[in-house]
Amino acid sequence: MDKTLSRDGTSIAYRRRGDGPPVVLVGGALSTAADEAPLAALLAPRFTVVTYDRRGRGASGDSGPYTPRREIEDLAAVVAAAGEHVSVFGMRSGGALALEACAAGLPADLLAVYEPPYTPGPTGLLHKARGTALLHRLLADGDRGGAVGLHLSRSGVPEATIARMRRAPLWDGLEALAHTLAYDDALLGDGSVPAGRLSAVRSRTLVVTGGFSAPEVQEATLDVAAGVPRARHRTLTGQTSELAPHAMAPVLADFFSRDRILRNAS
Repeated sequence: MDKTLSRDGTSIAYRRRGDGPPVVLVGGALSTAADEAPLAALLAPRFTVVTYDRRGRGASGDSGPYTPRREIEDLAAVVAAAGEHVSVFGMRSGGALALEACAAGLPADLLAVYEPPYTPGPTGLLHKARGTALLHRLLADGDRGGAVGLHLSRSGVPEATIARMRRAPLWDGLEALAHTLAYDDALLGDGSVPAGRLSAVRSRTLVVTGGFSAPEVQEATLDVAAGVPRARHRTLTGQTSELAPHAMAPVLADFFSRDRILRNAS
């Protein structure tokens, strides 16, 4: 993997594949660049796809203390390394990071996000506040497995599935990333859709949700689309929060290609 330096000197590892206009993929919670590889491979015939290990994950560094601003600077460094006229796709909390970065001035021509996990409304905000408190308590106690289990449960993964995952080889890798769950949690603030900041996003934006995702998830994505000035919303039939790369790849390829042509023609 190649490396670039973030503004605070933290080393951020990234990988390029393919050829064409640059696209940067931003992974969600408990993911690394390797987890974005299947989607990157599908896009690589038409784009130069850049995947990266977010701060504290994989081959990237983790200078502290953490603030969302530092992750925005990390993404800016990766975008700068990717080239000019970059498009960005963010998955779940990676989408929240991409939105915050674009609101802060990230030079992304086109932006697509899938289900940024905001939890607006009184019930959602209370759920987020309780989850944040419990997450920090588990991490402070060194219970990395408990933190991972909490995240998966809050994401809708059945307890029986989590129990099977605990016995699988992948669990050790998830526990190794557990401390970064606090980073994703911080990116989401109190859980409300940050409409004021989203109004500063200038990129053409596509906000996507799954047709089988929970109603509150679909509602939150509609709120995000309403808050971004140049956004449109799309529902992917048959998809849930566990997005299939083969379902997302043609949507991104169409958006990043067609909207690029429209921009160049304007």
